[in-house]
Amino acid sequence: MWRMAALSASPRKHFLDLPWEDILFPHILSHLPLRQLLSLQRVSKCFRNLIQLYLTNMRCFDSSQVGPHIPKAAFCVLLRDNKVLQQLALQNCSDWLSDKELLPVIGQNHQLQQIELNGCIQLSRHALVAISLGCPNLRQLSLAHCEWVDGLSLRSLADHCKELESLDLTACRQLKDEAISYLAQRCNKLKSLSLAVNANVGDTAVEEIAKACSDLEHLDLTGCLRVKNNSIRTLAEYCPKLRALKVKHCHDVVESSLSILRSRGVELDVEPPFQRALVLLQDVVGFAPFINLQI
Repeated sequence: MWRMAALSASPRKHFLDLPWEDILFPHILSHLPLRQLLSLQRVSKCFRNLIQLYLTNMRCFDSSQVGPHIPKAAFCVLLRDNKVLQQLALQNCSDWLSDKELLPVIGQNHQLQQIELNGCIQLSRHALVAISLGCPNLRQLSLAHCEWVDGLSLRSLADHCKELESLDLTACRQLKDEAISYLAQRCNKLKSLSLAVNANVGDTAVEEIAKACSDLEHLDLTGCLRVKNNSIRTLAEYCPKLRALKVKHCHDVVESSLSILRSRGVELDVEPPFQRALVLLQDVVGFAPFINLQI
């Protein structure tokens, strides 16, 4: 009886009594979407203090977890006190994100290793320069459809972010061979690179990438109309780790260069001529004929 009385007399433990930084942050809050964390703030003043402290120590921020359209004011408040971010993804902030909102976040988070700004068209070259100067340990950067990226800002990235392994420059149409070659020479740890949808990219850039970036595994040249067979042969010669190459709509790249990579098992987005002919024939006549290739 006395044991039951002692248990009933002991103070009850509450959720917030658990150690915040040792238990709640790493084992509970880190598994909840940001939207739910923000809702928890409305439970009580103690919960608000808990969430605000968690946001200050958060390592990863993905705006898509908040909702399809995060308000500008909410973004600024959420990251106002954070100085330890390692991953930052802001694709669905493209409607309003400008240098004014982004630069303070970059300026106080020098440990960033991964940044995604796809489609953030209201930024300027100053954003990329700030990233270059403030994030020396950057490893992944996505700038797809950011047409404000120019040769000058890309040179700044190349000069200061030597650890870069993955870079998406899809539809960054201001970039030309000279700037891309400069990048390849200085960021020779690149494993994944997209230069897709840029008619300015030609053999000069691709050959420099091949010779400088021997660890390259993925290269996207979709729609790079000036790329020809010579640079694809150079890729085959200098990039033994290449696993995937996209050359769809590169009309001057043909099977004579692709066959070298195909024989090594490199994944290509262009079918062999014979298979393409069968697909075309199927589309025309409505069935795939059986062809006996035995002599």
